[in-house]
Amino acid sequence: MKLFLFAILATFTFCSFAQNSNQNLLVKEELARRGEVYFRFPFTDKTQLNQLSKEISIDKFDNAWVYAYANEKEFAKFQNHALHFEVLTAPSELITVEMTDDPKKVLAWDYYPTYEAYLALMQQFADDHPDICRLITIGTLSNTNKRKLLALKISKNPDIQEYEPEFYYSSTMHGDETTGYILMLHLIDYLTSKYGSDDEVTHLVDNMEIYICPLQNPDGTYRRGNQSVTGSVRYNAKNVDINRNYPDPRDGAHPDGNAWQEETVMMMQFYENHHFTMSANLHGGAELINYPWDTWTKITADDAWWRYVCHEYVDTVHHYGPSGYFNDEGNGVTNGAAWYVITGGQQDYMNYFCQGRESTIELSSTKTLPANQLESFWNYNYRSLLNYMKQATYGLKGIITDSITGLPLEAKVECILFDKDSSMVFSDPQVGNYHRLLKAGSYTVTFSAPEYKTKTFTVSIADRTSKELNVRLVPLSYNGIQAKEENAISIFPNPVAKSNTIEINSAFTIKSVRIFDAIGNSVLYHPVYSKYTSIPANFQVGMYYVKIATTNGTYTKKLVIQ
Repeated sequence: MKLFLFAILATFTFCSFAQNSNQNLLVKEELARRGEVYFRFPFTDKTQLNQLSKEISIDKFDNAWVYAYANEKEFAKFQNHALHFEVLTAPSELITVEMTDDPKKVLAWDYYPTYEAYLALMQQFADDHPDICRLITIGTLSNTNKRKLLALKISKNPDIQEYEPEFYYSSTMHGDETTGYILMLHLIDYLTSKYGSDDEVTHLVDNMEIYICPLQNPDGTYRRGNQSVTGSVRYNAKNVDINRNYPDPRDGAHPDGNAWQEETVMMMQFYENHHFTMSANLHGGAELINYPWDTWTKITADDAWWRYVCHEYVDTVHHYGPSGYFNDEGNGVTNGAAWYVITGGQQDYMNYFCQGRESTIELSSTKTLPANQLESFWNYNYRSLLNYMKQATYGLKGIITDSITGLPLEAKVECILFDKDSSMVFSDPQVGNYHRLLKAGSYTVTFSAPEYKTKTFTVSIADRTSKELNVRLVPLSYNGIQAKEENAISIFPNPVAKSNTIEINSAFTIKSVRIFDAIGNSVLYHPVYSKYTSIPANFQVGMYYVKIATTNGTYTKKLVIQ
C-alpha cells in the first residue's frame, strides 16, 4: 500500500512539474511577443489578493479564480509565491474587430477607427464645431510611433475660462479596454451635434467646461500598429501599467517602483493646469462603477454623496440595459478597496492630490467588444453618462475675491468637522470660482487663504440643486493689521547664482512648483509631493516668481537669479 501511495504521489508531482514547466514556457513566449502575460490563479481570500495587487496588476476575480496581468519583473515576483497558475489568451486576441480609415463610418457604428482615423475624427470635431469645440494636444510620446494624447474641450465659450465647473471624462488608459474609447467618441459627437437643438445638451455645454480624452494609452491600444486594435495590450510601450503609476496617498510618489511614465507626467501636468470639479475614468473587464478609495479601506468624507451619485448611474443603466447587465459586486456599485485594493491609480490621485471627484466606470465584461455591439452599449450608458456630468453643476459654488482689489483668489473651502483626507477644495486662482459637491445636509464651511482673514458660514444643501455663496476675503493688513511675511515657505538661497540650485522648504506638502519670468511666461513646472524640493537654477539672469502649490493653498515668492 505504501509503495502504491508513493507511486501515485510521484506521478502527481511529475505531472504538476510538467504542467508548470509548460506554463512557464508560455509565459516566456507571451512576454517576448507582447511584453505582458495574461493569466489566472486560484482565489483564496481578499488578504492574499490585496498583497498580490502590489506586485502584479489584478484585473478581476470570482469565487474560484483571480485574473491578472504582469510584465517580466512583476511575474518574477509572482513566482516567489509558488502558486499554481494558467496562462490565458489575451482578451484582445479572442476576436478580430472591424476597422476603418473613414471617420464617418466610425460615427455610423460597427467600426473601430485606425489610429489615423482617430486623429482625423478628433480634428473634424473641432473643425465642424468651432463655436464650442477646441482640440487639445496634451502631449506627444517620444518613442518612434510619436502617438498623441488628445482631448477635446466643449464649452459655450471655449477660449474663455469662465465661472463654470470643469468636467473630465477619460478612457482606455488600459490599452485593451476599448469600449470606453468608442463611447467617448460618440459622446463628443452627441454633445457637439445636438448643441442648440437638445435642451439637456445645450444646458450642459452652456454651464460647464467639458473635457474628453477618449484614448489615454494609444501605444497600448495600437500595439500591433496603427491599423488595428486587435492584439492591444494593457500596458504602455514600456510595459508599465499606467493605472498603477501615479503618486498614491498611502504608498507615496512611486508605488509601483517605476519612474513616472511619459503618459503619467503629461496627464499630471494637464490636471495641474486645470481645476476639475468632477471626472470619471472609463475601463472594461467588469460591469460596475467604483468610487474612492482604491488604496484605503477607510471611507471618504463624501461616501454618502458617492453612493448617491453611483446608484443614480447604475439605476439608469438597469432601466435601459438588458437583464443581468451592470450587476457586478451585487448591484453594480462598489467602493474600490472593498472590491480589491490597488495603489498608484488615477482615481485616488485625482481625488487626493487634485481635490477632484473621480470614479472608475467599468463598462463591459468583454474588454474588446465586437464592433457590432458598441451601439448597444452606448444605448445602455449614454443617459447615465449625461446624468453623471450634471452632478458637477450642483452643490455649493461661488467666487472668492480679495475684498479690497476685487481680484480672484485661490482659497481653501473646507467643511468643518466633515472634510478629511484632502476632501477640501480650492478656488481656481485664475477666476476665483469654487465648486464643493455635497450630499443634502447642513454644513459649516470655512474660506481661508494665506495672509487673509478666514470667514465661516453655515449652509444647507439639497440634492440635485446648487447654492451660490460668493465670498470676499479681507487681507490681514487691512485696518492697520500688519500682514506677516509668510514663513510657511522658504526659498534658499535668494538671490541665487544661475548655476546653483534652489532649495524650497514648506510646512505643508508641496504639490507642484511653477516658476514664471518677470512678464508671466512659464519657465518651469515641477511636481513634488513632499515638503522639500531642490531645483536647478538654470535660468537667465533676472527676476522670477515662484508659485508653490501646497496642501494648504498656493504661495507666491519672488526669486532673483544673478
